[in-house]
Amino acid sequence: MELAKLRYFYEIAKLGHVTKAAEEIHIAQPALTKAVKLLEEELGAPLLYKKGRNVYLTEFGEYLKGKLDGLLPLLDRIPEEIEALKRERRRTVKLNVLAASTVVTDAVVAYKKRNPDAEFQLIQNEAETDCDVSVTTNTATLSALPPFEKSVTMEEKIYLAVPKSSCYGAREEIRLEEVKNEGFVNLAGSRLFRAVCDTFCASAGFKPHTSFESDSPVAVRNIIGASAGVGFWPEFSWGVVSGDVALLPIKDQVCKRELRVGLHESSFPSETAADFYEFLLRFLKKRRKKT
Repeated sequence: MELAKLRYFYEIAKLGHVTKAAEEIHIAQPALTKAVKLLEEELGAPLLYKKGRNVYLTEFGEYLKGKLDGLLPLLDRIPEEIEALKRERRRTVKLNVLAASTVVTDAVVAYKKRNPDAEFQLIQNEAETDCDVSVTTNTATLSALPPFEKSVTMEEKIYLAVPKSSCYGAREEIRLEEVKNEGFVNLAGSRLFRAVCDTFCASAGFKPHTSFESDSPVAVRNIIGASAGVGFWPEFSWGVVSGDVALLPIKDQVCKRELRVGLHESSFPSETAADFYEFLLRFLKKRRKKT
C-alpha cells in the first residue's frame, strides 16, 4: 500500500467529504477519488460509501481509519525525530581506546569542560567496526576499524619504573636481564601494552613474573613506590610518577611503542568528532612535552 493513498483516504475519513478533502490536501477531486478506488481494489474491500453529498465509512473503512489514527502521527513525527538524531550524532564522539586510556580519559574530561554539550561513547574493542576516533598502538589489529580519514603516529618511550629505595633507585639506566628475578607490577587488562612489555622481556631472555596487578596506573605507581616490585612505564600516556619511583631508560634494547590517533571515515561525520580529534592531538603533544 502506498502511503499517499492511505493519507488521501484518511483525509476523506476525517472530513466525511471528498471535495473538502481534495481542497485540504491540494489535489484534484478526480485524482483523489481514483486513488481511494485503487486502494479499495488493492485491499479487496469497500472503505467508503456515499450518502447525499457526504461519504461514510464502511466497517472496513472504520477499521483502517482506526489503525491510521495511531500510525500516521508516528510517521509524521519521523522527520523531526530524525533531525533530533542528526543533531545528537553531530555532537557525539564514538571513541575507541585501545591504548593510552589514562591520558585519553584526561583529554575527554578537559574537552567536556570546554564543550559541555559533547557526548562520548567509549569503546575498547579491536573488533569494533563503528567509531569516529581511535587511539591504538602498533601491536593492535586494525583491520576491523573503519578506514582512516587521517591519522597521526606518535612514538612513546617505555621506561622501567623502580622504587627509589631499591638498589636500582640511583641508577641512570638498566638492562632488563638485571631484573629478571624481580616481581613485576602490571596494569590489569592492558593486553596490548602487556604484549609489548612481554616482548621486551623475551628479548632479554626471560618471562616476567607478575607480583601485583591493578586496573589503575596510579595504583601501579604506588605499588612500585612501596617497593613491591618493578614495572614498565610509558613515557607520557600514564602521567608522571611520584617522588618515590624512578624511571630508568632500558639499556640493552630499544623500548618504545607507537601510538596512532586516527579520525575515521563515516557515512554521517560527527562535527564534534573532528574537533575532538584535533584537540586530542594537541593534548597529547602538550602532555608529552611535560614529561
